[in-house]
Parts: sequence; C-alpha cells; structure tokens
Amino acid sequence: MTSLNSAAVAAAKKIKLLLLDVDGVLTDGHLYYGNNGEELKAFDIQDGLGIKLLQRGGVQVGIITGRVSKLLQRRADELGISPVVQGREDKLTALGELLETMDIQMDEIAFIGDDLPDLAVINRVGLGMTVANGSATVAASAIWQTSRCGGNGAVREAAEMILAAQDKLDAILATYQ
Repeated sequence: MTSLNSAAVAAAKKIKLLLLDVDGVLTDGHLYYGNNGEELKAFDIQDGLGIKLLQRGGVQVGIITGRVSKLLQRRADELGISPVVQGREDKLTALGELLETMDIQMDEIAFIGDDLPDLAVINRVGLGMTVANGSATVAASAIWQTSRCGGNGAVREAAEMILAAQDKLDAILATYQ
C-alpha cells in the first residue's frame, strides 16, 4: 500500500486539511517518563518540515489526539498547527465539531492515524492514511500507508505525497535550491 495508487492520488488532489494523530504518528508511540514523573516526547524534525511544506502549499494542518500534553501544544505552536484538539478519545465526534467551525468538506480532509481509536476518522475522511507500523486493522482500512514509521518521517512522506498529487511539490522544493 506504500506505492501511490490511483485512489490515493485522486483523494490527495482535493486535500485542504491534514489532521494528525500524535502518539504513533508524530511520535514513535513510546511513552517516556522521567524520574520526577515528567512526560517526554520526541518529534521528528523532518515531520516538522513536512508540515511547513504543506502550509506553504496552502494545506492546513491540525491535530486530533486522545491524550493531553503540554509538550504537544508547544510543538504545535512552534509549527503553527491549528486546530489542536487534545483529550478526545472520540475523534470522529471531535472531527464533526471541527467541521461545524470550518468551511471544509469531509472529502477535503486527510487524516493519519495508527491504531483503533483512529479508525472511524480514517474511514470517513477523503484520504485516510496510516503509518508503516500502524495496526493491521487500520492498514486494511486506509487508502494509503507510508513506508516510514510513526515518529520517523511518516508525516513528511505523507506531506510530500499530497503536495506531489496537487502538483505543488516541485515548485516548493525549488525554493530550497
């Protein structure tokens, strides 16, 4: 499923908003705790640049996650990610609430998730995606699966796929030469 199929390309052409799960997508899915109980998360810098590339290409990036983390909000602020919805186990309901406040259609939304709490959203958006190490059930429902694992450049790979499908990637990359 990592190769570009016609369904994924067709869906990616319409995308105006990429929504991300966090643990297992923006991070490697491991939970790290320090001796004093503090939570630590590692974010891939290439994913961050992928998010910036999407924003330069006119694609908004947002987050819907079941957990709450100050670290996540800090990273989202650094990258200009909005909306950020934290602490929502029912991600489909959260998505419905977002749609009430945004001028966007379901087929204009992509979502990357990795496990069962993401499945309902993956099944309803225009471009449901998962990471290489996503659960088998989620992978079976996703339109496209990255070749990279969550927290290791999967978001960057998805960003470049969307921008390539929209014929925007080459022009954006050319600005770095």
